[in-house]
Amino acid sequence: MVIKRDGIKEEFNRNKIRDAVLKAFGITQNFSKTMDEDIYRAVTEITNSVVETEDQSIEDIQDQIEELLMDLGYHDVAKKYILYRKEREDIRNHATRDIEFIHNFVKSDNTANATIDDNSNVGTKGIGVLNAEIHKVDNKLTNTEWWESFVKKRNPNFNIKVMRNDFKTILYPHDSSSQVGEPYCMAASMYPFLLSGLEKLGGKSAVPKNLDSFCGIYVNLNFALASEIKGAVATPEFLMYMDYFCRKEWGNNYYLKPSVRITTDYCIKQKTIGSQIDQYFQQVTYSINQIAGARGMQSPFTNFSFFDKYFFEGMFGEFVFPDGTKPEWNSTNWLQRRYLHWLNQERLKCILTFPVCSYACLTDKEGNFKDLDTFHFICNEYSQGNSFFTYLSNSVDSLSSCCRLQNAVQENTFNTTNGQIGVMTGSKNVITLNLNRIIQDWQHTWSDYKDHIDVNTNRCCFPVDWITHKDFQEGIKKYLENILERVYLYQYAYNDLMHWCKDHHLYAAYDAGFINLDKQYLTIGINGLNQAAEYLGMECNNNIYYKTFCRLIFSTIKEQNKKHKTKTAQFNTEQVPAESASVKLYNRDKADGYWIPTDTNLYASYIFKPNDTHISILDKIILHSSEFAADELDGGSACHLNLSEHLSQKQYEYLLKFMAKVGCKYATFNIPNCECEECHFIAKQPFSKCPKCGSTHVSLWDRIIGYLTKISNWSAARQIEGSTRSRKNELEINIELAQ
Repeated sequence: MVIKRDGIKEEFNRNKIRDAVLKAFGITQNFSKTMDEDIYRAVTEITNSVVETEDQSIEDIQDQIEELLMDLGYHDVAKKYILYRKEREDIRNHATRDIEFIHNFVKSDNTANATIDDNSNVGTKGIGVLNAEIHKVDNKLTNTEWWESFVKKRNPNFNIKVMRNDFKTILYPHDSSSQVGEPYCMAASMYPFLLSGLEKLGGKSAVPKNLDSFCGIYVNLNFALASEIKGAVATPEFLMYMDYFCRKEWGNNYYLKPSVRITTDYCIKQKTIGSQIDQYFQQVTYSINQIAGARGMQSPFTNFSFFDKYFFEGMFGEFVFPDGTKPEWNSTNWLQRRYLHWLNQERLKCILTFPVCSYACLTDKEGNFKDLDTFHFICNEYSQGNSFFTYLSNSVDSLSSCCRLQNAVQENTFNTTNGQIGVMTGSKNVITLNLNRIIQDWQHTWSDYKDHIDVNTNRCCFPVDWITHKDFQEGIKKYLENILERVYLYQYAYNDLMHWCKDHHLYAAYDAGFINLDKQYLTIGINGLNQAAEYLGMECNNNIYYKTFCRLIFSTIKEQNKKHKTKTAQFNTEQVPAESASVKLYNRDKADGYWIPTDTNLYASYIFKPNDTHISILDKIILHSSEFAADELDGGSACHLNLSEHLSQKQYEYLLKFMAKVGCKYATFNIPNCECEECHFIAKQPFSKCPKCGSTHVSLWDRIIGYLTKISNWSAARQIEGSTRSRKNELEINIELAQ
């Protein structure tokens, strides 16, 4: 009997051995004496020479065939046979791996725990998600090999094993398992949309002519743009363009008469201008929250921008629509405020993840809001439980859009081909530095400091004030710069790869003018900042030592970003969200014996520690201010202020004024929303028992990092981290503000 690979036994059959040997000789016709006499003898001898033993395996028989071919001098045939065996083995292993993935996928309690990148934006576990995720291991292999080939072209003498080791240890290439060759994220100009619709993106939708077609085709535009990128797509001008079509529909003063009826007495359903606009809000918003097959059954990550009066005028003062008209601030302002308020109310009916909203406000050099009316509106919306980011700047030379926290506006002039150049931004690629591991490697290799390790804690035992010493700082700086030189090589190579794709017209969005490849950034991410500082003996709060450390890290990378900028490659640095990466880096370091903290299970994405119960809300803001980060961290860092309940408008006004005063550029307030799973009652803050039906079967929603999702959809590691976040209540905030 022969034992097959699946463990089943079958009767020994020499005809199968003969057929396998014939294939090795490249013979497919029937076995016959008319073939070459030497081959005939060899096939016959091998077929008859295989030893028949009890319960032998297929592999045993194949090993004998290899040996007999070699003994008879048929080395080339043996080589082909060996290669054939290896090819079949690879196919079996690949199929086995995929089938194992399917079983794990089916058994997992949620999709984030079953997927490669732990993405909480996927709420289903259907066949569409399975088929998108099952190929990601192969995608990663292809992406890596392709990327490495461009590194070799750029630097033939570079040892590619160094790159592979970097990506297994101190660096993390984001979304390398996503679709092959795609850019990371984009904020696009919508101007080409007005000139050619979706035609240049391969779609059939023509140029929008009215408000109805604009809203309908915009949804298609959003999905088309999202299909070409790994992450988020932003259309900062959406509401300004919607206002343009509202004015074409009802006149320039439509916003002054929202209650005017636009239906006749014969219509069963009566509509006003305002109710019709709300219906279009609903159409667009619910559409962009639908799943997309091209994105593995995820909703496209969608971002909208909002502007105060002065930011709007600075961004769009020279803008002209194709018909020669210009944007109108008063009507656009009315529309964007109506949308933001509508979205907050709609989330009491259905908790919507997208769009992620960012309100850009201009402040003066003393930190005062220039548009006080918008300032009061924003604070009032926060007090009503609205969820959005606020971006503060004292000049219109940067913008927060897409998933980018802060990007310089390089060319804020109107262009009749592409529209408003200033809104084009995003990242082509992101490589994140694992700072905790980098700092530990530096100490272990730096001769002056390698012996300063506490044997009990495995942490360094420098006096904390050493961070203020020049030679100590120079040591860290030079070590980091050496790593960065390799990072820039990898980023340049990825940039070359993307330009190759663009030159071969693989990117429809770029060819159509929605985005400019050279306006996007090659981003250097930061993760493990808190843990690197803690390893050096610091506390991650408002103190001189931590400030010195943060500014040293940020300024070093910013300086190198400027130094390595070219006409086609520009760099920025940010505290990346790292939804999946922060867990993987933590677990990687733990497995490799590095020091890791025991009070958390991943590396945070803020300057402060989100589980620190002792740090005040004002100090959290200061840690994200110009004093610590904002001026040196050229890509920015989002200050997530986690609360247990909503504050009053006055409290929000105080906090936003404080942000503007100290130079905290980008912030939001996170209070978990709650939904009853029985009657679907929704509240803007947590409850344990539904106030409507009395059920205790409730679900919490929160920002996992940047976008709002159901906590039960988070990966297991992220759910643990989310439960440890320190949240301030209104009384605690009052006490802190009074002090």
